[in-house]
Amino acid sequence: MTDTDGEGIADLPPSAKLVYKVLEYNGPLTQKGIVEESMLSARTVRYALERLETIGAVEEDVYFADARQNLYEIDPQEAEPAVSD
Repeated sequence: MTDTDGEGIADLPPSAKLVYKVLEYNGPLTQKGIVEESMLSARTVRYALERLETIGAVEEDVYFADARQNLYEIDPQEAEPAVSD
């Protein structure tokens, strides 16, 4: 679960770790759902999702209930067993 810079979840900012944990506990969510569950701002969640996608920790898929939104989930092939600070 690393990119070319060797960055992992432990190297990410706290907001990205929180978004990862929210997805880990709740399963696939839209960005709006992540905002509601994490109580972070939409902008912070967008940035955290970008960072998580960069390292391959999160997958983005079409949300079929509303195709204008995306569904985010932890990449099952790349999931780490635990996130440490």
